Amino acid sequence: MSSLPRRSFIQNASLAAAGLALVRPLLGADAPPAAGLKIAGVGVGGQGGYNIRACAKAGAEIVALCDVHPANCAGLYKEFPKAATYTDFRVMLEKHPEIQGVVIATPDHTHAWIAMACMRAGKHVYVQKPMAYTVREARLLRDTARELGLVTQMGNQGHSGEGIRLIREWIDAGLIGEVREVHAWTNRPLWPQDTGTKRPTETPPVPEGLDWNLWIGPAPMRPYHPSYHPWSWRGWWDFGTGSLGDMGCHIMDPVVTALRLGHPVSVEATIPTFYPNKSELEKSPGESYPRASIVRYRFPERQNLPAVEFTWWDGGLMPSRPAELEEDMPFGDWNGGCLFIGTKGKLTCGCYAEKPRLLSPELREAAKSVPKNIPRIPGAVGGHEADWLRAIKGGPAPCSNFEVAGPLAETVLMGNLGIRFPNRRLLWDGAAMKVTNDAEANKYVQRVNREGFSF
Repeated sequence: MSSLPRRSFIQNASLAAAGLALVRPLLGADAPPAAGLKIAGVGVGGQGGYNIRACAKAGAEIVALCDVHPANCAGLYKEFPKAATYTDFRVMLEKHPEIQGVVIATPDHTHAWIAMACMRAGKHVYVQKPMAYTVREARLLRDTARELGLVTQMGNQGHSGEGIRLIREWIDAGLIGEVREVHAWTNRPLWPQDTGTKRPTETPPVPEGLDWNLWIGPAPMRPYHPSYHPWSWRGWWDFGTGSLGDMGCHIMDPVVTALRLGHPVSVEATIPTFYPNKSELEKSPGESYPRASIVRYRFPERQNLPAVEFTWWDGGLMPSRPAELEEDMPFGDWNGGCLFIGTKGKLTCGCYAEKPRLLSPELREAAKSVPKNIPRIPGAVGGHEADWLRAIKGGPAPCSNFEVAGPLAETVLMGNLGIRFPNRRLLWDGAAMKVTNDAEANKYVQRVNREGFSF
């Protein structure tokens, strides 16, 4: 467990939930923030490998690595020859009680199941975005971390950056006035399937060394197929969280944070309506996310801020380019971006809240006098992981701990509920986690996990 007393941690986490303004590191930017910590990784064949390397760079000792398909991790295993390797994280936890923190970067459908098991074993967790597969899972993870006083972080690294802090400071200073309309977008999806894609019928052999049962985890069992692993799982409803889950926690973060959005009161989505096999689709809801979607959230008045309509666009769809944006300036970036529309001006940024820009020379000049009153996080490379590790050693709560990341993830996942039931306005009671006007949609706030994988 952390050397940080439980009560102090919870107080720190409560401050984090209020925004970004925390007392930042007392341990010094130049000191190795993770010296002496024993860290493990689960799901290290892709992004998890990057996270593990960042932890090692921060001074952590990597004592164990776990992946259901070790063949995909050969390079990382060579980099950390002293780390024990496993295919089942439960065995890893049993054999290594000295582990203090676990990095989890598996496919979306197993995030919460693994994170919950690690937290109940007393381990601090860093969980890739989105931290859960369903709204209820995200709430359960937040509540469990709060109850146990554990140090948590979601892998939306833009929350450690400069851009999100500038946006919050500019909006708090009133530079663009009241914000009642905001847009966010991404170019995703990058995977081949769409709503009309059929489940593959071929049953090729499971690759050598892959534990397919553990890969499936809480999801309904189906035969192995390369359409699921190792790449295209994110586009299947059973395993991934679509374009929103892929990029929403990065791109929506400055919107949710700067505007203190809280729970939406409604969500509605539209998706493409033409498919080559439309007659077959009408007999089944389909198993994959659409190629594009538009999701509209409505948020009520809160903390003396006006109600907001927040629109998410994906699949290459975007809001209109603002007339105020200079012709030689990009509108977002390759991954996506945000547009804040205020009563006094507009503000745009790219993915991860990078390169925020006020859309008038006068506003940009005024921004020079806005104080930087939100403390910054040291370490441009690996700073997000180090922020988590520093907290385990007794520093302030991580910037995207589950008190902060949980509500963001819930908002992202609520969008998928709208996509699953398009052309309906779903009314949402956030405190009760309930769709109040659609019993069928409400069934998907939490799914029933496969036997043996429930929590």
